[in-house]
Amino acid sequence: MKVSVVIPALNEEGIVGKTVRTVPIKKLNDIGLETEIVVVDNASTDNTSKEASEAGARVVLETNRGYGNAYLRGFKEATGDIMVMGDADGTYPFDEMVEFIQPILKGDAEFVMGSRLKGDIRPGAMPALHKYIGNPFLTWVLNILFQTGISDAHCGMRAMTREAWNKMNLKTTGMEFASEMVIEASRQKLRIAEIPITYYPREGESKLSSFSDGWRHLRFMMLYRPGPFLLIPGVIALIFGAALTLLVWFQGISRMHSLILGGILLLTGYQLLLSWLYFGAFGAAYGYSSSSGIKKKLMSYHSLEKELLLGVIFLLGGIILGLYVISNWSTGGFGALYQVQTTVVAMILSLLGIQTIFSGMFLSLLLLNKGD
Repeated sequence: MKVSVVIPALNEEGIVGKTVRTVPIKKLNDIGLETEIVVVDNASTDNTSKEASEAGARVVLETNRGYGNAYLRGFKEATGDIMVMGDADGTYPFDEMVEFIQPILKGDAEFVMGSRLKGDIRPGAMPALHKYIGNPFLTWVLNILFQTGISDAHCGMRAMTREAWNKMNLKTTGMEFASEMVIEASRQKLRIAEIPITYYPREGESKLSSFSDGWRHLRFMMLYRPGPFLLIPGVIALIFGAALTLLVWFQGISRMHSLILGGILLLTGYQLLLSWLYFGAFGAAYGYSSSSGIKKKLMSYHSLEKELLLGVIFLLGGIILGLYVISNWSTGGFGALYQVQTTVVAMILSLLGIQTIFSGMFLSLLLLNKGD
């Protein structure tokens, strides 16, 4: 059996060699495991490749920068039955690898996650913002959405069987690769184990961007599971908005502020529901997610002609109401306008029509290559 250690590196001169040498090749050989170390040079401008090669690694070059790009290339080049991943900056304990891959060797797991939060985070290794807010929050969101049951969703030290890697079929090229791997491991029902690890301060300048990287992870989770972010608040806003708008309209009482609030809620809820369909269509079209039963049902009714017709009906309704108001206003010599509420309803209908028309066009573009 063979173990491949895949390490992405971008301008890690001065530390990548030390990292490679921490891989316990002798210990792995002693338990019958052949070992290879694959360092992916992600277009470094220093001597990263030379240093890694001199330390005993096989170096491959990936010119398209990105965390995901580097790992996709590394795993493609790796030849092991078990693949271990971790950063080149000295933060992860490759010297603990024999213990780390035990769940796979014993047949208890197909995918092993390290946990810094359950392990030993050395002083200065992780900013307080990441330790107490960022990582716990993103892990909590991921567990709520995908029921993974792990404690540190973005720990970079992981191990998996080659079969598990093939099942996950990962695609993303940036930092969201880390989230995609955990999500797909859960979706493919892989047996997951979690091992507490020691996390060390990195050597050299950090390449992480706290808020932009965090947003990329959250955005990717939204792409996979848009319902809690868009569908639920959209339905609530749409129901309350429509109820308030209709109540004021049919009562015939002047309650302008309530009508405006109802219109805002209705339009916002409608747009959130359309956005939920956008996310679902994009995810299904490009293989990032599978459509839910409700979404599939709605998509089965999708056609540009139907959406254009519905949009035109809304828009014509708004225009007719608007013309009615203008007619009455002109009859009164364009004096004071007493049908302001009718004007607001005309505006709401017109905006619903415009939203529907352009949403139909956008959905058709998303699904163009899928024959839908």
